[in-house]
Amino acid sequence: MIQISAEADFMIKKLVSYELFGQTFWLTTTHVAMLIVSVVLIIFAVAANRAIRHAKPVPGVFQNFVELIVEKLDSMVKNSMGKNAYRFVNYISSIFLFILLSNISGIFGLRSPTADYGVTLMLGLITFGLIHYNGVKKNKIQHFTNLFKPLPLLFPINLIGEVATPLSLSLRLFGNVMSGTVMLGLWYGMMPLLFSLGIPSFLHAYFDLFSGAIQTYVFCMLTMVYVGDKIGDD
Repeated sequence: MIQISAEADFMIKKLVSYELFGQTFWLTTTHVAMLIVSVVLIIFAVAANRAIRHAKPVPGVFQNFVELIVEKLDSMVKNSMGKNAYRFVNYISSIFLFILLSNISGIFGLRSPTADYGVTLMLGLITFGLIHYNGVKKNKIQHFTNLFKPLPLLFPINLIGEVATPLSLSLRLFGNVMSGTVMLGLWYGMMPLLFSLGIPSFLHAYFDLFSGAIQTYVFCMLTMVYVGDKIGDD
């Protein structure tokens, strides 16, 4: 039987505790990783804004990089949402960059924030709120009466389908990222002598880069599909 060493560690760590309203709360590795990801994105956004405001006729490397990201995200949202893209491109672009950077943060020694179900559940609930807010805004009372179609008898099934949306979004993202975190944790714990062979680099490239990018795209694409379904054009 393979013995896993004490170094095989992929759990969330409690770092600092504090008291608030008589309750004990903990600052964990998830909070630290989310803070780092958020700070990096804010710095990038400020630098990108400055680069675009002072755009040069012959763009430099960073300006080209920013324009490429903006064009690709705009194209992705426009291809999925058509004329409604302008209303949601900011939100989709924001969660795309946040989820992508969170997923690949393992390459830089962080525990991916999206390997914490609390994070992915909140992303799913925010998207759930966006879906139904726009559904009510577009269809008014019909948004709710659609639950009784095509037959009133199907209301329970339709309701479960709606409630399952944030769960499916969050669990899909969490499950895929967490599985990569577990695999890498097991590898680092069991195979310390093989680091020199470069296999961990390959695993990081697959679980963090490839799988992380795919899951980011899937989450954003499903968000656009669900929203588009509620505000579908006539």
